[in-house]
Amino acid sequence: MSSREAILTRIRAALADVPADEVPGDVPVPRAYRRSHTEPGQDTVTLFGERVADYRANVTRTDQSHLSEAIAAALTARGVSHLGLPDGFPAELLPSGDWEWHQEPLDTEALVGLDGAITLAAAGIAVTGTIVLDTGPGQGRRALTLVPDYHLCVIRAEQIADDVPDALARLDPGLPLTFISGPSATSDIELERVEGVHGPRSLDVIIVDRTDPERP
Repeated sequence: MSSREAILTRIRAALADVPADEVPGDVPVPRAYRRSHTEPGQDTVTLFGERVADYRANVTRTDQSHLSEAIAAALTARGVSHLGLPDGFPAELLPSGDWEWHQEPLDTEALVGLDGAITLAAAGIAVTGTIVLDTGPGQGRRALTLVPDYHLCVIRAEQIADDVPDALARLDPGLPLTFISGPSATSDIELERVEGVHGPRSLDVIIVDRTDPERP
């Protein structure tokens, strides 16, 4: 018996008493692990910004009324002009100026020719400083944020979860999820850090603070 056959035999034996029509959701599984590593009352939005900055990404906090200005400032600082624009990105947030917005869908040649891309986000994780994209409106497909050398991501404070379990509960597991923790980085055999190998070399994150004081 091969190793594969041995493994499958053990799996079949373990599942022998499981009804054929049972699905994983039918059986509650205890989740006793710690669900958050934040402290009670901790400002998770500030924590998120600090953790994102730890990855050598630039972080800006603003409010809705100054969001377009913050986007313009980030793009000006980077010196970029040709930006990929996903479907569903709010047109009213785009600053006026000399930037050229290239609307999806874009072929590979067009993606390679971009200076960067601007997107929204599906969620953020404060403890890990992670941005999550799920290809929803304003986020685009994975290639849009992996091929260009620069990514500007706009995330709202209410989208930021304390920790991974909270973030996962907000996401649709049926969608293609991309977890971004800073610019793309890797190390060679000499442990020399190299950025931009597997994704954008530069990442800017704009956090849009809550404007309603009644919101938690």
